[in-house]
Amino acid sequence: MGAADLSKNTGHKSRPSARKNVLILGSTGSIGINTLKVVKRFPQQFKVIGITAYNNFKVLEKQVQEFSPKYVAASSLGIDYLRKRSSSKIKLFDVKTDLAEIAALDDVDIVVIGISGSAALKPFLSAVRNGKTVAPANKEALVIAGDMIMAEARKHKATIIPIDSEQSAIFQCLEGHDRRDIKKVYLTASGGPLWNVKPEKFDKLSVTQVLNHPRWKMGKRITVDSATLMNKGFEVIEAKRLFDLKVEQIQVVIHPEAIIHSMVGFKDGSIIAQLGVTDMRLPIQYALTYPNRMDAGLRDLDFFAVKNLTFGKPDLKKFPALALAIEAAQKGGTVPSVLNAADECAVNAFLDGRLSFTGIYNVVAKVVSRHRVKADASLNDILAADAWARDEAQGVISSRSR
Repeated sequence: MGAADLSKNTGHKSRPSARKNVLILGSTGSIGINTLKVVKRFPQQFKVIGITAYNNFKVLEKQVQEFSPKYVAASSLGIDYLRKRSSSKIKLFDVKTDLAEIAALDDVDIVVIGISGSAALKPFLSAVRNGKTVAPANKEALVIAGDMIMAEARKHKATIIPIDSEQSAIFQCLEGHDRRDIKKVYLTASGGPLWNVKPEKFDKLSVTQVLNHPRWKMGKRITVDSATLMNKGFEVIEAKRLFDLKVEQIQVVIHPEAIIHSMVGFKDGSIIAQLGVTDMRLPIQYALTYPNRMDAGLRDLDFFAVKNLTFGKPDLKKFPALALAIEAAQKGGTVPSVLNAADECAVNAFLDGRLSFTGIYNVVAKVVSRHRVKADASLNDILAADAWARDEAQGVISSRSR
């Protein structure tokens, strides 16, 4: 059973009111801000019951004032800041330790996961174990422990509706179809900011140039991962877990216009595609309003303004990170956890000026090659592999910078 099957389950406890209480993990990031825009558009359908942020507590304060959430999580500094400036009725939590607790609260209906990194894993698991509707924009949790998350979701009749635009597109294309009829999933990629840049110029690019994505405005790590195509590799792993696919059923297709967000091919030869303007509010709203569709207030896709829809095959020699991620998807076990952790460390080192752009892949590949795979991995195994990979990556990065 994949995500499309899970979407039909609505087994978590709900109150008589049709208004849904939304918890946003990472409310000050791009996903969180766009989620708040969607919620604000539909005040009769949704109530913001909780928001969380790590460091941006001044923006968090403004969100508290506007949306009056019942639960707020922040860093210790943020808690002190908010305690002096917000209502005593608000329940404050530590963002580092309490996210799983908030995600399990009875009056939370929908959990939007907009935080990055492996920090999303525990609240994700907590939400599905408590039968919530979970709308993940975070890739990492599904990459490192997707099989476990999906098993828990089936067990507890949770609903998982992905926000990531490509996974949302696949989810929508599968609506009303039997997963057994899938022949191939076509996972589209814009190609990122370096698609037309010659590889010999990669290490001469500044961080600013690498962060200049042609289609999407995202966080720094995901933008760098889009430049290496590691992000698309993570999406291969994510799609495999979400939709219960074989790696061989997933084809990455470069589509620079980013109008087709992904496609599903069926065994009869039909291919269904999901198209739309490049705006994250679309998949966010679909996840919140599912199975209904409501006016998003966005411009329609103008087909007459579309000059071309072009497609290309990814160059795995130019972007070896994608090949490495596909290999990790095939191996499974603890390998995706190691891949993600090493990549996070390497990308941070690049952003800090401690590593060249091509050094990102070299570090990750070296760490993955040193890892002893554990196939039937428990949560402790996954977390241990994550910690090991971070230590190993830091050691490799340090040795390269000497």
